[in-house]
Amino acid sequence: MNSAYEPRRFQSTVAYYERYRLAYPDRLIARVAALAGLKAGDPVLDLGAGTGMLTVGFARLGMAVTAMDPEPDMLAACEAQARAAGIAVTLRRGSSYDLAPDMGPYKLVTIGRSFHWMDRAATLQMLERIVTPDGGVALFHDAHPPVPENAWFKVMREVQDRFGRSDEAHIRERRGGHSRYEPFLLASAFTQLDGLSVTIRQNITAEELVGRAFSMSTCSREKLGDRAQDFAAALTAALRELSPDGTFAEVAELVALLARRPQTGA
Repeated sequence: MNSAYEPRRFQSTVAYYERYRLAYPDRLIARVAALAGLKAGDPVLDLGAGTGMLTVGFARLGMAVTAMDPEPDMLAACEAQARAAGIAVTLRRGSSYDLAPDMGPYKLVTIGRSFHWMDRAATLQMLERIVTPDGGVALFHDAHPPVPENAWFKVMREVQDRFGRSDEAHIRERRGGHSRYEPFLLASAFTQLDGLSVTIRQNITAEELVGRAFSMSTCSREKLGDRAQDFAAALTAALRELSPDGTFAEVAELVALLARRPQTGA
């Protein structure tokens, strides 16, 4: 089991995650669904579903989606999002460590910003057993390219590191060069890889960036405890130094990596 795995580490982040995290654009989800050959009614498992960003997106396209997450408050938020969208989804509490051979089979398993919390090799081995032969695994994440608009991103990371982010095991792993998905996928059955991305530009405020920081388990209110207000003040001050009016532009790339078994003639 991944030593960084804590089933309820996102408990205090739910409201912040729902409000401040970057959503995956509908057109990105639609492109993944099309490339994966999904049709209405196909079974999809959203593993590490969180507040349901992918769950709702794929359910809107007509897929039969199961949202699976170890945090009950996340599942509650996911259920509320689905209800508000007028769609039905199946909720299942559990993590990648609770995957079982009798689940599915699924035409697609989606994983959004959570693959690094998993035992990636073991998870893929189990997914090989519960994903249909013509199905796949889609890993979603976001990135901020080093463009001038994103100067705030470095500032935010520096403040987060001062408050302990850099000491987290999965952050140390990234510095060691082991955070890429491809080595794990290429060592699995899902070796046919296709990358898809959508780049957006939007305005964002210092207040929203503080909220986004609190959506991350590395700087959650629960983790920071009585230092949470100091963190918010330090981040706000650093951002205001960069932009006195507290407004910024954000350029973000929302990325999906679709991994499938090699198909004859593909």
